[in-house]
Amino acid sequence: MSERQNVLFIVMDQFRGDLLGDGPLARVAKLPRLRELASESVMFANHYSVVSPCGPGRASLLTGQYAMNHRSVRNGTPLRHDTPNIATVARAFGYAPQLFGYTDTTQDPRVLDADDPRLMTYEEVMAGFEEALRMRPASDDRAWRDHLAAKGNPLPEYPANYRPDGGRIADPARYSAEDSDTAFLTDRFIEWIGRAPPGWFALLTYYRPHPPLVAPVPFNRMHDPADMPVPATALRGAGDPDRHPFVALARERQPPSSMVVGFPDLDASAETTAELRAIYLGLASEVDMHVGRVIDRLKASGQWNDTILVVTSDHGEMLGDYGLWGKGTFHDAAFHVPLIVRDPHRPGTHGQVVEGMTESIDVPVTLLDRLGADVPHAMNGTSLLPRLEDASGETCACSMSEFDFGDPVTPTLWMRRLGVRSRESNLVVFRSGRYRLVQFGCDLPPILFDMDSDGESRDIAGDPGAPETFQRLMGELLRHRMSNAEGTFAATMVGGGGVRTGNC
Repeated sequence: MSERQNVLFIVMDQFRGDLLGDGPLARVAKLPRLRELASESVMFANHYSVVSPCGPGRASLLTGQYAMNHRSVRNGTPLRHDTPNIATVARAFGYAPQLFGYTDTTQDPRVLDADDPRLMTYEEVMAGFEEALRMRPASDDRAWRDHLAAKGNPLPEYPANYRPDGGRIADPARYSAEDSDTAFLTDRFIEWIGRAPPGWFALLTYYRPHPPLVAPVPFNRMHDPADMPVPATALRGAGDPDRHPFVALARERQPPSSMVVGFPDLDASAETTAELRAIYLGLASEVDMHVGRVIDRLKASGQWNDTILVVTSDHGEMLGDYGLWGKGTFHDAAFHVPLIVRDPHRPGTHGQVVEGMTESIDVPVTLLDRLGADVPHAMNGTSLLPRLEDASGETCACSMSEFDFGDPVTPTLWMRRLGVRSRESNLVVFRSGRYRLVQFGCDLPPILFDMDSDGESRDIAGDPGAPETFQRLMGELLRHRMSNAEGTFAATMVGGGGVRTGNC
């Protein structure tokens, strides 16, 4: 093993955490390479993104901050230019972090000219990264499209480039499997690691299985819709979560047709749901195969045991559960994501599973701790390095996720129908033991789930004894938020002795 380890940080987009493990979707998902990797690593079974959607999710994943602190809470909401992140700290520590893909970082307009092209899109690059390969799905995928055009297959602009080549949603993509966006990204990354000097640092971000749901042959029909488990549903009667005003609007905002291009009249039938689920799993299988190619290359080149490898996702996907699609909700499926960490220096825990709750903000803290770099006080996460030594040890007793459903410029469906302001249009999910508390920033009733009884299928907020549970959880949530307030200078004191920093 070399003295300075390589770092490979792989982020899949919109990849559900329950595709791995032993749940209904995991039993039909064809993900052999990720499962093989888990057997050679430590897998964190109850890992949660602290915010959705993509831009905010990646902001937290890379800065180690809760959304309540970095405040880049929507796609298009700027991230403060001086916010420390894993790349800026690793760069100061001697690495040169390379980006293959995208970070969905909206630039700080205070430090750029008003006509700067970087202020024309939210798909910009986070500070500290060098853009080794530009893959910005919604605004600039020119490298991939030029590659296809050179092979005689020019594609239309986004999103038409992701329309199925036929009249059915399960028809294949307009490009072959060897020329997909996933394959192209992997090819270029494998070429790069073949010439990169030892001690490299790379963020490899796959767009898939993010919608639009369209896959090349054979992945478009790799999974049979008839094998798909039925989505989760709410229990009817008292405590039916479907009665909550937020849920109906979430369902209306993002129907099944939003998951594909070219089928505006797509129904919400069980058959449609099964087909969309099957295509999604096909895209997940495609990513699985290409992650396997990267691993094979690392092993063949002798770099496998010199590389710290992390695989995770920015957020989850509802996939028809409770009649919802996308990630704009409070349900666990929108936030539960996989986390696999392989430290070649800690083989004793390889193959083990950490069952305790962990959060996306823990990932950058863990990597920096592993490298020996100083973790900025602004980061809220907890290092998981002890769990790479002893997977049975304790993790955090709670976790918190946020979602902002407002828009200060163009009012959202929730804002218009509920009559609330953008700054009130947000929610927090607080997990403590068996309970899930959903608290809204506007005057919507809170939701309380008992995950050991009916899970998310019944809101127990109206049950006897619920007020006491609610009060206890609200106290825990308040303390959690207070102890994780923005901390850039929280441990710094200035006085007669000059600038001093502590860790008490």
